[in-house]
Amino acid sequence: MQFSPKQREYWDAPYHRWNFKYGAVRSGKTYLDYYLIPRRIRERAGKSGLVVLMGNTRGTLRRNVLQPMRELYGEALVPEMRTDGTMRLFGETVYCLGADSRGQVDRLRGASIKYCYGDEVATWSEDVFEMLKSRLDKPWSCFDGTCNPEGPDHWLKRFLDSDADIFAQRYTLDDNPFLPEGVREALKREHKGVFYERHVLGRWVTAKGLVFPYFAEDPRRFLAAPEDFASPFLRVTIGVDFGGHLSQTHFTAVGFREGYRSLVVLDEAALPVRAAIDAAAIAQAFVAFAGKVLARWGRVDHVFCDSASPTLINTLVSAARSSRGGFNWRKIGPCAKTPGVSQRPLTVDRLLCCGRMRIAPGCGDLIRALSSLRWDERRPDQPEDRNEGNINDAWDAFCYAWTTFAPYIDRQA
Repeated sequence: MQFSPKQREYWDAPYHRWNFKYGAVRSGKTYLDYYLIPRRIRERAGKSGLVVLMGNTRGTLRRNVLQPMRELYGEALVPEMRTDGTMRLFGETVYCLGADSRGQVDRLRGASIKYCYGDEVATWSEDVFEMLKSRLDKPWSCFDGTCNPEGPDHWLKRFLDSDADIFAQRYTLDDNPFLPEGVREALKREHKGVFYERHVLGRWVTAKGLVFPYFAEDPRRFLAAPEDFASPFLRVTIGVDFGGHLSQTHFTAVGFREGYRSLVVLDEAALPVRAAIDAAAIAQAFVAFAGKVLARWGRVDHVFCDSASPTLINTLVSAARSSRGGFNWRKIGPCAKTPGVSQRPLTVDRLLCCGRMRIAPGCGDLIRALSSLRWDERRPDQPEDRNEGNINDAWDAFCYAWTTFAPYIDRQA
């Protein structure tokens, strides 16, 4: 195995209770852990305490850590995770947990942990991390964690700056000497502004002002041309954001290509505010919009709705079932809850900066939303929840259309 100077520094560091690598994407933070995790487990073999691997979700833990380790060591040493989230890893029983599930994390209560590995730690709930701190109660207990940085007031940054027994490294993209230069330059082009500072330079910086200032400067650069509609789409989806007292119900249709790596925003529609909570009007407008998309593009593969409104989702299902427009009501369901509100701008930033997203000129609501969406000063790393001008309604409906496919959109080439 060959390590970069930064990785070697971490590998050779003396014992610390808390060990963190944070910084740029593709900088080598997680690659080192494919070797570090077996080492930590074997060093504590036979000692009391549990071994825990924790990610934002079990799915991200499996994708980011376990699958690459299985490819490296084989099924015998890194088998598939059991249905209860346990596995035998390098001779030890290991508990694999998702920090997003209170039920999973509650399994730690009363447990003593000798080793814990944490993936995407900055995305965890602070409550989960606080509970974990009380479980590392052995003289040999230790934690290894990785993350991309967030804002300077993030709870994890405050912990890293505390007087706890911590060894922490900041990685920049240039700290990975094994990355081909072409890939390095492509990754640098993927982000601008606050995202560049965090995901290329590895800094904990404040998100403020416009979320997509470069889009606001010249939206025309991101508009779809006739050739963007010429070839068939892999999938066509509709995102639905239900309105409330002062917000609009909004529908957005999106077409995917390149294994969900690129998308075109095809069409949108909105109801007036006064009809925002009229279930019958919403259902009627939805059936009309879905029928229009189906007629124009020949398919609607999924309809992803605001998951906080199950009653209205059922209303759409009933309306589609009783209509004669040929639309399959079985395709209607709640949107994915991940990525969360603070993670969605990062995915859209990557799409825009890489030229993998185009918007039909007629989608004026979304164009205005991307041009004026601002960071919320009271809630770091979240866009403002503003009702005026249909900004958040258009943004939310658009995000609901693609969140299910975020792992494919965000995967590094």
